[in-house]
Amino acid sequence: MLYVVTGPPAAGKSSWIEARAKPRDLVIDLDRITRALTGPGASQWDHDPIASKVGLRARYAAIDEAVKHLDDVDVYLIHTMPSATWLARYRRLEAEIVTVDPGEQVVRDRVRAMRSSAMDRVVTRWYRHYRGGRSQPVAAQASRDW
Repeated sequence: MLYVVTGPPAAGKSSWIEARAKPRDLVIDLDRITRALTGPGASQWDHDPIASKVGLRARYAAIDEAVKHLDDVDVYLIHTMPSATWLARYRRLEAEIVTVDPGEQVVRDRVRAMRSSAMDRVVTRWYRHYRGGRSQPVAAQASRDW
């Protein structure tokens, strides 16, 4: 099964996956991929632009390969704001789309405490895009202990 986990930054998407994925399952998370490609001491979330570009390419390759193995393993894919094109692709793959959203104020508090100020723009964009019925939260997940 393919699980596409969406939600604003700091919503608890990784925690939702950690509570469900088994060791053999595949987890495709751009932050984890980018961290794996950078040196010691690199930021956990505020990535260098070059590292981000390389990480994104690696993520695309991981998705392309992982979906070939859906009969054998579950794949958990974090995609904060999938476009209509990506959503159509995920639907063709019969993915379960999961939206993790503990609420805008909780997210903004977490971003303020843990992330760069640039991430606040992403939070605003996410809530503008997903408010008004385009997506309904199906899982409110408590995140890690911040």
